[in-house]
Amino acid sequence: MVENVSVVAAPSPLLGLAGAVPGPPDGPDAAVAWHYGDPFGEQRAAAQRAAIIDRSHRFVATITGAERLSWLHTISSQHIAELPDGRSAENLDLDLNGRVQHHFVMTELDGTVWADTEGDRGPELLGFLQKMVFWAAAEPKAAPDHAVVSLLGPRVSELTGALGIDELPGIYDAVPLPDGGFLRRMPWPTVDSYDLIIPREQLSDRWAALTAAGAEPAGLWAFEALRVAALRPRIGADTDDRTIPQEAGWIGGPEEFGAVHLNKGCYRGQETVARVHNLGKPPRNLVLLHLDGSADSRPTTGDAVTAGGRTVGRLGTVIDHFELGPIALALIKRNIAADTRVEAGPMAAAIDPDSIPSDDEPQAGRLAVDKLRGR
Repeated sequence: MVENVSVVAAPSPLLGLAGAVPGPPDGPDAAVAWHYGDPFGEQRAAAQRAAIIDRSHRFVATITGAERLSWLHTISSQHIAELPDGRSAENLDLDLNGRVQHHFVMTELDGTVWADTEGDRGPELLGFLQKMVFWAAAEPKAAPDHAVVSLLGPRVSELTGALGIDELPGIYDAVPLPDGGFLRRMPWPTVDSYDLIIPREQLSDRWAALTAAGAEPAGLWAFEALRVAALRPRIGADTDDRTIPQEAGWIGGPEEFGAVHLNKGCYRGQETVARVHNLGKPPRNLVLLHLDGSADSRPTTGDAVTAGGRTVGRLGTVIDHFELGPIALALIKRNIAADTRVEAGPMAAAIDPDSIPSDDEPQAGRLAVDKLRGR
């Protein structure tokens, strides 16, 4: 039976903290703090010290049952059939044509798979999972009683006492917390990034304990700015209904910090992933844009990126970064050179050349075809 789960996140209780300014009312982050009065200072704390960020509007689900991993392995893009206890991975749900429907982070811990994704997309993902169970011993359920909070910065290492653990986990590793929930390490948006998945009733107490121990409150603006600078896409903002995994940089197993394992078979959309990998190139690339901050107005997510009056891409997240200034992610046609003069909505923009992925390596499928043809 498919659960009827609301897509509207209730305002976080942490919005009552001093200085908290909620996210833009017409965006997906209205339920949590966007900043606490010092957006750039909060970004510095997250990059250079230790910051705590409320991400409790993310959708959390659990999957239990003896076949939870082998079943999820068959219907998703990541190789997780034998994911060890205490390990995490990023994963995708693709449609039949290989287009990205959902991105989620999953953690296997003590007989349960925990999965979290964007709040407005979670119910649809859960509905898909529940419809795909059939005869497998797997039971996906919503877990609205749990919430996500992130800790960023090199000084998170000084918070182990407040967390109640002996040492921090490695990337994609997870450790249980003494009062429930767990802490996992992520490879982004910074090299020192950790998520707490905790009982929602603990939000205020955990926040108070960690800030008393030295974590500085930071809004989601800080998380988003660092994510964009790290070239990490957000489903729904930096993707559209045509996005395939190669365009968004989601290729790779857990050891490569990706969400699509190229050496696993039989999942929906696999044919497109394999064809592009072996024989073709993605039509677009996710790139970083540096925006002209002197313009009178700002572009918004979904605006066209143009060159010489011709549309060459789609704008994703637009954000102000404490060091880089106004920046954005964009899906740009693959044949657009880094030095091309582009406009993002009403604003001039420049493509960051370091963000363009290299595609010079010969593809295995092409090499095989050429060999058969005697080339």
